[in-house]
Amino acid sequence: MTRLRTVLLPPALAVLFAALLCAVALLISGDNPLTALSVMITQVGEGTTAVDIVNSAAVYYLAALAVAIGFQMKLFNIGIEGQYRLAACVAAIVGGAVALPPVLHTIVILLVAALTGAAWAGIAALLKAYRGVSEVISTIMLNFVATGLIAFLISTDSFGVLRGNNISTQPIAPSGQVPGIPFGGSGTLFGLIFLSAALGVGYWFLLERTRFGFDLKASGESPTAAAAGGVDARRMVIIALLMSGAVAGLVGLPELLGRDLAYTLNSPAGYGFTGIAIALLGRNHPVGMALGALLWAFLDKSALALDNVGVAREIVLIMQGSIVLSVVVAYEIVRRYELAAEQRRAPPRPSRRPWWSAAPPRGRARSGVFPAGRGRCSSWRSGSRSCRSP
Repeated sequence: MTRLRTVLLPPALAVLFAALLCAVALLISGDNPLTALSVMITQVGEGTTAVDIVNSAAVYYLAALAVAIGFQMKLFNIGIEGQYRLAACVAAIVGGAVALPPVLHTIVILLVAALTGAAWAGIAALLKAYRGVSEVISTIMLNFVATGLIAFLISTDSFGVLRGNNISTQPIAPSGQVPGIPFGGSGTLFGLIFLSAALGVGYWFLLERTRFGFDLKASGESPTAAAAGGVDARRMVIIALLMSGAVAGLVGLPELLGRDLAYTLNSPAGYGFTGIAIALLGRNHPVGMALGALLWAFLDKSALALDNVGVAREIVLIMQGSIVLSVVVAYEIVRRYELAAEQRRAPPRPSRRPWWSAAPPRGRARSGVFPAGRGRCSSWRSGSRSCRSP
């Protein structure tokens, strides 16, 4: 019960605080918070909103998993943004250039994306492991390098083609596409949504049911203690960032293989930073991150209806930012509360006995003078004793 409270209470408090803050902001601007909330909830049943929420949540969940793998090692991989964008670009180039049988074509695209993301994250991993460079600094810089490299790769002088007013890669053939699940007028669910679910299960199994997961978490908690137990901390840093980059490389594929079919200059961006927020909200737990991804997607997609009632859509951005800030504070408050509760539940320490009532050393009579078997004490009272020799 205590662990469940520790896991569920902080995000609930964060969401509640963010909702109250947004309500205050709406009241100050003269809008009705209940009207805004009802419109957002009603929007879920309109058109393709529900399917769009699930599709976006699947993408957000992949980004959160990539962030969470690094968090388990206390590594802050801010480079998810650059890793997934570069991986999607390279995968689109390869997928549009090769002609393979249907299933094999898709597998090749998935492998190329994962390897590209892992390779890009591997630069930061090697710098961290062998030169002590902070992964925060190196991954941020690599994001900018990835942006420039993408612009070069999809230029018309490299692998890009001009289509109207936009530049994109060659479209991926139907053999490499992943068909979705149609819901008629409600939209089409991405086929790779099952990949997100499978990776979530694999993430849980890896951390909770394998020796590698234990070593990963132990290295993050205390590298010194892990090294004393035979765990190579440098090796774990490299593996953790490579795995994080490989999962990040898959973030853009649900949209690439299920909707866009090519990488363009206008391809979606920002999923990497959204994944950081969702990983914090879900506390790196696979179920918590799934719920956080659904909440984030709901706020994104249902906010479109706020314009219909004259409410500024930016109120959703205020709520999302408030959630990120307050969830960190809420976790710390709950942690301190649980620590104080454990200290109150702990039994009191026994009081120290005075020196004259201490037990005599083993092997001697209770008088502390005669060895055992050589003498006997008739009594032992505080401050007085009466013993006789044999």
